[in-house]
Amino acid sequence: MNFDFYVNDIVQASRDEIEEAGYQSLRTPEEVDEVLNKEGTTLVMVNSVCGCAGGIARPAAAYMTNYDTKPDRLVTVFAGQDKEATEQARSYFTGFPPSSPSFGLLKDGELVRMVERHEIEGHEPIQVVQKLEEAFDQYCAK
Repeated sequence: MNFDFYVNDIVQASRDEIEEAGYQSLRTPEEVDEVLNKEGTTLVMVNSVCGCAGGIARPAAAYMTNYDTKPDRLVTVFAGQDKEATEQARSYFTGFPPSSPSFGLLKDGELVRMVERHEIEGHEPIQVVQKLEEAFDQYCAK
């Protein structure tokens, strides 16, 4: 069995899942800066192939695309794959160590809420959804 092929297949499936849900992939530091410095609200989903936590975070992220109150932009970077873009996105998450999967909600380029891996792993997707709904209601309401 070609292990690299298997890993690439998992990565692509994880990437496709979040993009098909409606998230824009940011693959370069320049793309990250262009989007995260815009006025308004942006949810950054740090994607990961991690089986347990990723399998909770991606469905929660997809669910949030249907929530009435949502950010102006939904974007994703892929930890371990688009390393420079992920590092650049994490530079906006001041005060938080690298964590994947995770969610960072920014308003006018400033981090206002972080949902870290420890708030995802071992939880049900609905618990992650509730954290995101609270953040969206607080920071994204028009």
